[in-house]
Amino acid sequence: MNVVRHVVCAMSGGVDSSVAALLLKRRGYQVTGVFMRNWDSLDERGVCNSEQDCEDAYKVCQMLDIPFHQVSYVKEYWHEVFSNLLKEYQKGRTPNPDILCNKHIKFKHFLQYAISNLGADAIATGHYARTSQEDEDVFQQRHQTSYLYPLIIRFELLPIVVVAVKLFQGADLMKDQTFFLSQISQDALRKTLFPLAGLTKDFVKKMAAEAGFRHLVRKKESMGICFIGERNFEKFILEYLEPQPGNFVSIEDGKIMGTHKGWFTFTLGQRARIGGQRDAWFVVDKDITTGEVFVAPTTNHPALFRDNLRTDRFHWIAEEPPVELVRNMMMECKFRFLHQMPLVPCTVTLNQDGSVWVTLAEPLRALTPGQFAVFYKGDECLGSGKIVRLGPSMHTLQLGRDRQRGAETAEATADHGAEPAA
Repeated sequence: MNVVRHVVCAMSGGVDSSVAALLLKRRGYQVTGVFMRNWDSLDERGVCNSEQDCEDAYKVCQMLDIPFHQVSYVKEYWHEVFSNLLKEYQKGRTPNPDILCNKHIKFKHFLQYAISNLGADAIATGHYARTSQEDEDVFQQRHQTSYLYPLIIRFELLPIVVVAVKLFQGADLMKDQTFFLSQISQDALRKTLFPLAGLTKDFVKKMAAEAGFRHLVRKKESMGICFIGERNFEKFILEYLEPQPGNFVSIEDGKIMGTHKGWFTFTLGQRARIGGQRDAWFVVDKDITTGEVFVAPTTNHPALFRDNLRTDRFHWIAEEPPVELVRNMMMECKFRFLHQMPLVPCTVTLNQDGSVWVTLAEPLRALTPGQFAVFYKGDECLGSGKIVRLGPSMHTLQLGRDRQRGAETAEATADHGAEPAA
């Protein structure tokens, strides 16, 4: 007699997670749908349409004839994601709450709830991603175990070697979401199914329509940070952080261009709307000790371009760290710090504390502290690390070269003037 596996599917009320649950049901699994509430919309106006999302998720579960549960992670989200976000902004960084939500909420608290409370054999999500293991391999894993059945042979403790599970890009590269999964643990990856791994978004929408989920096909996809909603970011963040007025300063001549309410309301590369200035100015740097926000007069100013950065301790998904990197102390791979941006070749250098230096094959615009540097080899996502330090900008390097040339010219002139008359 075959054992029916129990899979708990995270249901967001969107088309992707709904089709994921549909596919699981068709594969013969015992499926349970769970809607996660991560933000207390009762305390905010216009934040997230969570009530409608919950209703949509419930409706799909009814149509599929599967159990439906709700679970609140408002407290966990506040302490492990949102509080971290505020601290990062205060440090002058621009965090990525989606990556942190996946790491701390969906693939930690939700995973534990599904297994411990609902008796799940595995969880599933509607992410466009895939792993190196087959579905049946997922059900052979043991949750949160580093050593499986140690064997005592000749008085030695020999753990059974477990092959690491790798994370790969989904078939639809335009919708690939490995970027947002780059911080999840190996243990979580072992217990996760991605039913949409081999599908495109268009095909998923077609399946949804054929299954009667037409209200979801027409539904607008959630974009950006859900708890901000349609509101102005500056107004939102100033509800939680005290204003820290400072000056906008031109990166070119040090001239004060205007004032702002706080450096944390800006991220590198964005347009700075400066009162009294007709022309567009763009944020190129911030100094949290003086409160100054440095701006440049063009969107592609050299002060926005850099080719070097450092991360904090890097999170490697399959190998900690890769053998190639340990052996050679450097490794070639590809890099991105924004979802869907083109992958850029880079060289990674490993530091003793587990952090890495990244040297890019070409300078990139608006590399941003607080964002995550995500690495790829082929279609494998290797992991990610938070950007904590940037190398000099092309503008700074050019100023250095100009000073060097000026010094050399002055020295040559002085030497020429000191030559004795013939």
